[in-house]
Amino acid sequence: MTKKVVFIDTVHPVLWERLSEAGYTCVDATNLKKEECVAQVTDATGLVIRSRFPMDEEFLSHAKTLKFIARSGAGMENIDIPYCEKRGIVLHNAPEGNRNAVAEHALGMLLALFNNLKKGDSEIRAGVWDREGNRGVELDGKTVGIIGYGNNGAAFAKKLRGFDVEVLAYDKYKTGFGDAFVKVSSLAEIQQKADVLSLHIPQNEETKFWMDTPFFNAFQKAFYLINLSRGKIVKTSGLRKALNEGKILGACLDVLEYEKASFENIFSGEMPDDFKFLLNSDKVLLSPHVGGWTHESYFKLSDVLADKILAQG
Repeated sequence: MTKKVVFIDTVHPVLWERLSEAGYTCVDATNLKKEECVAQVTDATGLVIRSRFPMDEEFLSHAKTLKFIARSGAGMENIDIPYCEKRGIVLHNAPEGNRNAVAEHALGMLLALFNNLKKGDSEIRAGVWDREGNRGVELDGKTVGIIGYGNNGAAFAKKLRGFDVEVLAYDKYKTGFGDAFVKVSSLAEIQQKADVLSLHIPQNEETKFWMDTPFFNAFQKAFYLINLSRGKIVKTSGLRKALNEGKILGACLDVLEYEKASFENIFSGEMPDDFKFLLNSDKVLLSPHVGGWTHESYFKLSDVLADKILAQG
């Protein structure tokens, strides 16, 4: 029986190559509209996706022979997980493929914010030489709190080993991961001690807009926020309030509440005032959801998925 895999999103070609070598028939549906993809998935064994459109019950019901969905990336919020579990559809993701990229990006953003690198660069280009106004802050001696100690959280903790910092990590679903560099912590301890908070958690009903005014107000010290997880985990209005009140000293945001399925459409329509605030704040450093999107991770994401699909058989 022919095993057919439909590529709904563009990924590194190593996945297509490895599956083809293993006897799978690969079909390119990356340029097809959603309704055109329906005709392709009726006899599909597997789907390869990123985030072009949701894998909901309405769409997946057409895929009568589906055995797996391979998500190039970590987040699974665009997939109807209960429906897939009911049908026995195996879900593969690849957080191992971009964890190093995410960790390096988080560290890079934090150091850039601490040292006013964006501001200083822009000012010099405009003919302004302001040394005092760009005096930096050192990471050494700080306490860094990490919420979520999966692939990305653990990778970020590893990058911090070169700095004289205390790393506190909280994960609701994991224990016993502490070592010489990371202390297993409670959320309350992080809110008491952290100078920096980095988020590495999935978006779900429990975490959506978890980071809002009550959460920020529970911190004993003013702190810096890093979010390379999902935009809707942080309520922008609450972040704006905390920045204005000095509760949050600065924010590194690779993801935003306002992202849509197609990231490029984030600027379409009326721009919310809270978003305008972020765009105009020197306390905020932004990047376009590229924390896990390096040349190296592009390959590794597909290679990891190939390993998992072929191991499934």
